[in-house]
Amino acid sequence: MEKSLKVSEVFQKNYHAKTKVVVNQGSSRSGKTYSILQLLILVKAFEEKDAIFTIVRKTLPSLKASAMRDFFEILKNEGLYDERFHNKTESTYTLNGNLFEFVSLDQPQKKRGAKRTYLFINEANELSLEDWVQLSIRTEKQIFLDYNPSMEEHWIYDVVLPRPDCTFIQSTYLDNKEFLPEEVVREIENLINVDEHYWRVYGLGLPGQIKGVIFGDFELVDDFPADCKWIIYGLDFGFSNDPTALIKVGLFEGELYLDELIYNRGLTNQDIAKWMGELGLTWEDEIIADNQPKCIYEIKKEGFNIKATFKGKDSILAGIDVLKRYKLNVTKRSLNLIRELKNYKWKEDQTGKASNVPIDKFNHGIDAVRYAVLARQLNRRRMIRVGSVGR
Repeated sequence: MEKSLKVSEVFQKNYHAKTKVVVNQGSSRSGKTYSILQLLILVKAFEEKDAIFTIVRKTLPSLKASAMRDFFEILKNEGLYDERFHNKTESTYTLNGNLFEFVSLDQPQKKRGAKRTYLFINEANELSLEDWVQLSIRTEKQIFLDYNPSMEEHWIYDVVLPRPDCTFIQSTYLDNKEFLPEEVVREIENLINVDEHYWRVYGLGLPGQIKGVIFGDFELVDDFPADCKWIIYGLDFGFSNDPTALIKVGLFEGELYLDELIYNRGLTNQDIAKWMGELGLTWEDEIIADNQPKCIYEIKKEGFNIKATFKGKDSILAGIDVLKRYKLNVTKRSLNLIRELKNYKWKEDQTGKASNVPIDKFNHGIDAVRYAVLARQLNRRRMIRVGSVGR
């Protein structure tokens, strides 16, 4: 296919990589995901016939919000999209006689699947070693991986990078700077003033060295308990820059259980209400939301029992204090919430000593949890006071 493309340095490096495995480790907005998809769509798909391209991420919501969105944006920008070839039910697209399939590993029946020609694992650090083995052994030609190095230890470092047939590509936002809005570049570069760890991972694309994490001790569980003592939902509003997060919170045998239900950017209040309806929420379910009256009013009109959180002086610290009284159990599918819990930390002074002020990053899902649990705690105290007066 002869076509003039405006591509990044990251695209060029992936294009020239001829090894079986190509690993892309990079900072935020380095263009690694977009570049790999450009390569698969605009080059590989026109070199092949009857090939199968599998694009994988751990969960379906994350897949739809990242690689799948970029995939169809590239098709439309290049005038290649044809609705006749898009099977939305099966999450597949046929291009030049080749099949692109989108697979999330929260769909167990698709996890191992049949053999494929090319494999792209988006945010590969979300996957287990077993996931990697089962996917990689069924791939005939090339495997592409990308991730932000927000972890100090991982099977990618131990199993994949030492392979003789592996190309390692490290990138930062600077490799993609000409394609980024100025405000995005400023936000990334401001991380150097926010926290050394965040700058290292999300600015320089280097493995993290996390200190001062607020919620370092939590357990991963397969499922949310069916018979909780109580269940309440926390909602933190976002839109273009920040995600909207809806977290289900339950108390079971004295421990908190957390399940991520929504974590997406670009959602209107109508979108949120529609999604909550599809999740099965009704007026019987109590939702505690960020104190944004217009948003709350519009969602309440759709038939949901939504209330504003308490936002008094030191309410953030009070909420953190309440959460730290419980053991936290997080469902394994709650990938964004897990990432937040691993990165939400205290500010440090010039000597590296942690303060009692949390950094305002990686906290959208955590804020939703905080709203819910703090509201429950305050309501419980009111009930105790009312009961005392009655006696």
